[in-house]
Amino acid sequence: MVTVLLNPGAASAGERHADIEKLFLAAGCEARVVDLGPGQDPSEAARAASASSSIVVAGGGDGTVSSVAAGLLGTPAILGVLPLGTLNHFARDLHIPFSLENAVATIAGGRVGRVDVGHVNDRVFVNNSSIGIYPGIVEAREELRRLGHRKWAAFVRATFRLLKHYRGVRVTIDAGGAKTAWETPFVFVGNNEYELEGIRLGSRSSLDGGRLFTYLAPRIRTRELPMLLAKALLGHGRRSGAFEVISAPELWIHTRHAKQIRVALDGEITTMTPPLHYRIRPGALSVMLPPSDNATR
Repeated sequence: MVTVLLNPGAASAGERHADIEKLFLAAGCEARVVDLGPGQDPSEAARAASASSSIVVAGGGDGTVSSVAAGLLGTPAILGVLPLGTLNHFARDLHIPFSLENAVATIAGGRVGRVDVGHVNDRVFVNNSSIGIYPGIVEAREELRRLGHRKWAAFVRATFRLLKHYRGVRVTIDAGGAKTAWETPFVFVGNNEYELEGIRLGSRSSLDGGRLFTYLAPRIRTRELPMLLAKALLGHGRRSGAFEVISAPELWIHTRHAKQIRVALDGEITTMTPPLHYRIRPGALSVMLPPSDNATR
């Protein structure tokens, strides 16, 4: 039995409830499609579904995938993914097809793989977590969207607003007993290694390497971030000398004088009490993958 947890607010979800059921039937699977209600916790819904379903599917964007994955940890259920969000980083990095029909076929007849997940304090992430300027940009973007701005226009306006005024964050990072202090616009912690330059900027070639990769840019000011991004896109990200990279299975991030700090987890914002304890759980999540890396998107 397959249970699909569908986020109706996802960018591509639309009126696809009946379509998803039909596609699973055509692929030889019986699927129960559940629309997640406003305020409903996808993690709790996933854990409940795992009691009766061997595969629990996250139908939505990266935030939905991350929440459903968190609910399935420690259960025998396998995660399936219908990439219905805007960016779908997790699906992209695992070569899961973006077309609904092919994604259903992957869940119905693909192969089972195991991938790593990251933890920060008591929260799970499948892609990345960050502190610094990005959580502020997301909060400003959502405020603009509530005022009627479209998502990408709101994101651009929020970014330029924050770039003018944000002064950075002071942190001490303890990885393997080695402590280093930094002042930087951001600290980005990835579940495995991210590409820093070129056409694959922001993607991962592997989600089973068993290490966290932490990225920060202590030698630039916040207003210089657009130029750093341009250099990365042109293939000069690493050679710019701006990035510091720390690779470890576990690390602690301490912040000065902050009792609470905003933390981004797979695009969702929460507030945490420092220090932030990051660790990776190798192979903790079972997920349905395409039978080969030549999936049609």
